[in-house]
Amino acid sequence: MTTTLEPQTFDCRQAFAETLIDLARADDRIVAVCNDSVGSSNLVAFREEFPDRLVNVGIAEQNMVGVGAGLANAGLVPFVCAAGPFLTGRATEQIKTDVAYSDRAVVLCAMSPGMAYGELGPTHHSIEDLAWMRAVANLDILVPADPAQTRAAVRWAAGSKRPVFMRVGRHKVPGVSDPADPFVFGRADVLSDGSDVTIFATGTPVSRALGAAGLLARQGVGARVVNVSTISPLDEATVLAAARETGFVLTVEEATTTGGLGAAIGEIVLRHHPVPLRMLGVPRVFAPTGDNDYLLETFGLTAEGIAAAVLDLRN
Repeated sequence: MTTTLEPQTFDCRQAFAETLIDLARADDRIVAVCNDSVGSSNLVAFREEFPDRLVNVGIAEQNMVGVGAGLANAGLVPFVCAAGPFLTGRATEQIKTDVAYSDRAVVLCAMSPGMAYGELGPTHHSIEDLAWMRAVANLDILVPADPAQTRAAVRWAAGSKRPVFMRVGRHKVPGVSDPADPFVFGRADVLSDGSDVTIFATGTPVSRALGAAGLLARQGVGARVVNVSTISPLDEATVLAAARETGFVLTVEEATTTGGLGAAIGEIVLRHHPVPLRMLGVPRVFAPTGDNDYLLETFGLTAEGIAAAVLDLRN
């Protein structure tokens, strides 16, 4: 099975906002909590339709997460929305204690993750979030790859009754998933078959991994592309099958390579079936200031960069 990329691109945040409103129309337990980020979290339409169901705590992320936990404790279904670096960087203790340890069904929505806020510099880059959140027990981590999967993931999260952390991408991406498919929690999806190498990607880089597979095919290299939309818990069976069947593994994430997707897959591969593995992402440095396209190119996260990393890995 091979997914073909279409030239048209779509907005994950718009998909998130529309789905949240649809859910809220059907279930009055759905509420939104944000940190003075109604606009950047795409909650303007939600506020207009449900003015009594949006809590804006101001620039107070720790309080925001605590309010979300309290609302969940009262039987509501809170979606706590904020820019990724501030949701995770400022409120890790509340995420750990108030949400995960207390087992509250809060959906933590990290908007514009990775280097989406490229021009605003390292303070606004959310590249450590996956590592930080992976270290928290009892917290499910979702990273949808496109708008269709974002819609499905939001619907799954609303009914999960679980502590959930979810990244919602800022920049438009091509569709890579079937809009008719439900979100299958904990499953990594093989989007492109290949027997020479496996590229595991998460979030918006998935479409670029598929682009890389197309470039590699022209050079006679068959790349399997796997969309890892659930990072915790990770689909170990699919990871190990890919390692056994292709012999080489490349991981791709718009995040630091320390503790994120690559580390998670590396832990499994090293323990059960060691093969040559390379992690592509931000190598434990502060990214420079620049637009998202510039930063993706800087760290080799373009289709061309991913293809080059595969060839280097195999050589």
